[in-house]
Amino acid sequence: MSETILRTMKFYGQDVTIVGNDIQVGQKAPEFVVQAFDWSSIDALESTKGKVRIIGALPSLNTPVCDRETRRFNEIAETLGDDVVIIMVSMDLPWTQKHWCTTKRVEQVMVLSDHTNADFAIKYGVLLEEPRILRRAIFVVGPNNDVFYADYMPSIGDEPDYDSVLNAALEAMERNES
Repeated sequence: MSETILRTMKFYGQDVTIVGNDIQVGQKAPEFVVQAFDWSSIDALESTKGKVRIIGALPSLNTPVCDRETRRFNEIAETLGDDVVIIMVSMDLPWTQKHWCTTKRVEQVMVLSDHTNADFAIKYGVLLEEPRILRRAIFVVGPNNDVFYADYMPSIGDEPDYDSVLNAALEAMERNES
């Protein structure tokens, strides 16, 4: 295991510590355990084995950018078919996530909580230590857990490049079929 490099980013004008190392394209995606709406633990990669996964790290669903991003991926999910799963992860409590998804009618993406152990946050280098939220990032992981795409937003309010994410997911699907 590589040594963790301490880094910071700005959060409301203050430097905050980023915990964990960035995921790199070409590496194997680490398994992570998160919670579903009922607080049950889910091994996220194992539970979606054999599929292409688009995995988004969000600060909180109850912010305008996270709301917009998750609803956009929910729309995208409707067009992708059963070979792709979209997983959105935040530190929001599972009850809050369930309420948000119900209110916004988000049913096509898996919305999961990393609140309990920050397992995903640390393994994917997205934990902002002091506010204990996730920095915004997006990953595409192939059926064999190969990372096809990894992008960390330079500012917490930036949205991902949806076209690049979708193209990486399609590439992962094509490579899996060949």
